[in-house]
Amino acid sequence: MGSDMQRRKLSTAAVVFATMSLAAGVVPATASASPSVAAQPADQVVVVDCSMKAQVRPSEYLIACGDGNSRLTELKWSSWGPMSAVGVGLNVVNDCKPYCAAGKFHSYPVNVRFERPERWEKNPDQQRYGQLHLSFPGSRPEHLPPEVTYKLLG
Repeated sequence: MGSDMQRRKLSTAAVVFATMSLAAGVVPATASASPSVAAQPADQVVVVDCSMKAQVRPSEYLIACGDGNSRLTELKWSSWGPMSAVGVGLNVVNDCKPYCAAGKFHSYPVNVRFERPERWEKNPDQQRYGQLHLSFPGSRPEHLPPEVTYKLLG
């Protein structure tokens, strides 16, 4: 009876191990569907969002992480390369009149360029863009010049 009991324990252990292995094999496939660092090829330059997640060709990008008063929307990318990413979209900006909580958001057409790739400290094998350059071909927020450059944190 001892060997029958050992066989049952061994069989149960094998089923548990197989189930755990199967579950572990499914997790990476699910994780790779999200816009995380693991989903990005190491040779692809990324832009890091306010949540410290890597993105490639995002359709939206929050510029003002602290208060959300400036963001890029409707982004369309003409190129995404090793030195820069170029696209167009809208810069949606709060006018903060009479103060930001009571202000209104306005949209301005904008040319967007992510540039200056550098090593990402969070993931040293990954390059990320370190600078964002905006140029307004028409109207623009009254507090901004026709071209503005932001250093990106990350």
